[in-house]
Amino acid sequence: MDRSEKEALVAEIKSAFEESAIVLVSRQSGMTVSEAQDLRARMRAAGAKHRVVKNRLVKIAIEGGAFEGIGDLLTGPTSISYSDDPVGPAKALSEFAKDIDKIEVLGGAMDGKALSASEVDALAKLPSLDQLRAQIIGLLNAPASKIVGVVDAPASKLARVFAAYGAKEGA
Repeated sequence: MDRSEKEALVAEIKSAFEESAIVLVSRQSGMTVSEAQDLRARMRAAGAKHRVVKNRLVKIAIEGGAFEGIGDLLTGPTSISYSDDPVGPAKALSEFAKDIDKIEVLGGAMDGKALSASEVDALAKLPSLDQLRAQIIGLLNAPASKIVGVVDAPASKLARVFAAYGAKEGA
């Protein structure tokens, strides 16, 4: 890779990080090609990108940015994951690390704050954005359905009383 290609890659990483809400760093060693492809597919499904990039190039890309806190994690064979959704990639990476012991979550950064591996794990246990939206909609719909039930109950009781009297008169 010549100098111009490295500069282009640094610019691409810097641009991607500016649009991201979270960056995760993981250490991987001994992964097969199929395992790496599986990890990338899981990360894509979670709305994230997962890359293996030279540590020095990532360090150059994060200088002066919101993710400068991950610089200490960039030693040895590492990979980075980034996304605009903070929970999805953390969840996908943590689940993959539980399934395959060849990858270890080292930490990351979110909103200018460095995250330890345990904080990333805690973030992974949170419900996803879609799950939170569903819960909020469920909470908003619950009172409406209860109101309909309360308003509808007297009418149905009255209908049952009339039906009972009708059955009694018919007998």
